[in-house]
Amino acid sequence: MDLSVSTREKFGKAVKSLRRDGVIPAELYGRGVKNLHLSVSAKDFSKVFKEAGTNTIVGLLVGKSKLPVLIHEVGRDYMTDDVTHVDFYQVQMDEKLKARIPLEFLGEAPAAKDKGGILNKSMLEVEVEALPGDLPRRLNVDLSALSELNESIYVKDVAVPKGVEILTDPGTVIATVTPPVAEEKEEKVETPVDVSAVKVETEEKKAEREAGKVNEDKEKK
Repeated sequence: MDLSVSTREKFGKAVKSLRRDGVIPAELYGRGVKNLHLSVSAKDFSKVFKEAGTNTIVGLLVGKSKLPVLIHEVGRDYMTDDVTHVDFYQVQMDEKLKARIPLEFLGEAPAAKDKGGILNKSMLEVEVEALPGDLPRRLNVDLSALSELNESIYVKDVAVPKGVEILTDPGTVIATVTPPVAEEKEEKVETPVDVSAVKVETEEKKAEREAGKVNEDKEKK
């Protein structure tokens, strides 16, 4: 897919006027290439970025040149989430590079669906190395392999296209299904009444009353 851009003459605070006009300031850089200050239509960029993400080669049309780039970084307004800046990285098609590829979870885990287990996803992306043209948009993780409780899917279980090497430790857990958490019922514990204590207290009170009565009689006499 291609994306048309223009060279940019406005910098600093002046770029605010670009954004108001629906244009995003951008930069192009790469190993051994000249840094270029660019601008790109916000509408065009949004369409391409939605399809390409950060790990698919985009043909950047700069004047009469078509440059292979990756959308390396996207700055956003923290309040509106609007794109405020874009960095393009020009790649060499014959040189391998490293990139983080998102994982896409497909299907359902039978151990979670049928046995009440809880599906836990430990990773959402892995690091790979490949030629720019071989970079996958995403890597699929088939959850149907989790048929029993406490089973896991590891990085080593993920299928990759030819020419792609996963750099993340193959023994790293991607997803697992754990047994359901048992609900503990709170039982109301009633403290038993010590009857003997009550009786002793009653007898003591009775003795005190009788002693007090005897003293009162003596005083009257």
